[in-house]
Amino acid sequence: MTAYIIRRLLLMLPTLIGIVTITFIATQFVPGGPIDQMKSLLRGHGSTLTEAGGGAMTGPGKKFGEIDPKHMEALKKIYHLDRPLWERYLRTFLWYSPKNKTAPFMESFFDHDNWEGFLVLKFGNSFYRNKSVLELIKEKLPVSASLGVTSFFLTYTICIILGIAKAVKHGTRFDTATSLIVLIGYSVPGFVLAIFIIVLFGPGDGAIAHLVPIAGLTSAGTPGYESWSAWEKLTDYLQHLAAPLLCYVLGGFATLTLLTKNAFLEEMRKQYVLTARAKGLPEKRVLFKHVLKNSLIPLVTGFPIAFLAMFFSGSLLLEQIFTLDGLGLLSYQAVIQRDYPIVLGTLFIFSLMALIGQLLTDLSYVLIDKRISFDESQG
Repeated sequence: MTAYIIRRLLLMLPTLIGIVTITFIATQFVPGGPIDQMKSLLRGHGSTLTEAGGGAMTGPGKKFGEIDPKHMEALKKIYHLDRPLWERYLRTFLWYSPKNKTAPFMESFFDHDNWEGFLVLKFGNSFYRNKSVLELIKEKLPVSASLGVTSFFLTYTICIILGIAKAVKHGTRFDTATSLIVLIGYSVPGFVLAIFIIVLFGPGDGAIAHLVPIAGLTSAGTPGYESWSAWEKLTDYLQHLAAPLLCYVLGGFATLTLLTKNAFLEEMRKQYVLTARAKGLPEKRVLFKHVLKNSLIPLVTGFPIAFLAMFFSGSLLLEQIFTLDGLGLLSYQAVIQRDYPIVLGTLFIFSLMALIGQLLTDLSYVLIDKRISFDESQG
């Protein structure tokens, strides 16, 4: 087991380097970088700059959109594009840059502040937001974590209970009706449901009932909010969370529910269940002590990844519709604006979480089913 874990951890490093390398190459050659966006901005505001007497960026005798060479060099320095491509690539992962040139080498070498790069968990600063990537993730994390954590526990709780009930009552009207409801929910895209909710129950004048708040996950900033009681703030939070949460989890019920049902049915048909019933064991003991334990093994496959992802979940369309400022919107804006530090930093963090989740998934198999052994499989 220890040797297997060490091998998997060592394999994570080249995997992460490969993922970030491919993305780095793509970002460097895709048109529309920061300099191109500045030129486009100058072209779009050419008349405004003329009326205001501007032109410092373009220089005398130059057309709008043509940046003065001195300012071009300054812009490249701001966006770190003045460095060679190989240096930018190495700085992405690991780079030694001593702040104090006169300090002893050994003291400077082991100083964490003199190192930069993803491998020392330094992701740089955003080009446009004047904040570090980690600070931006911390700012957007409450929205994404609120949706992710709540949907995780809600989905797993409802789906496991519903899946077991469907397996026990297989072929009945309850099984048919719940399957129809679950599949309808699966077939309706979350953003389509979100639009219907906003139109029918949103803050607009044409809504049937004004049940969905305007924006955010709380009413912070409204007059008197600070004087509200804890119960009033909790009620307000749940009211803001209800609509986006419904749209977020609706499509995820079908897969997990049917997986639970099928795994439970498969175990119920095995010989040991017939033997347990023949011995006169109560049905509840057979189902929840013997069948449930073995039927949960397939559900372990996605549990660790879902558990880690619940803190970083995001949905661009739902965040746009419900005016939520989360990680989904941050990632989208970073790609559109070519904010390379955010794009590469969030990709590195999400990829690392996915690889750790895959490792925890494999380890969970061993903990639940003692018949699985990595030592035997390697032998």
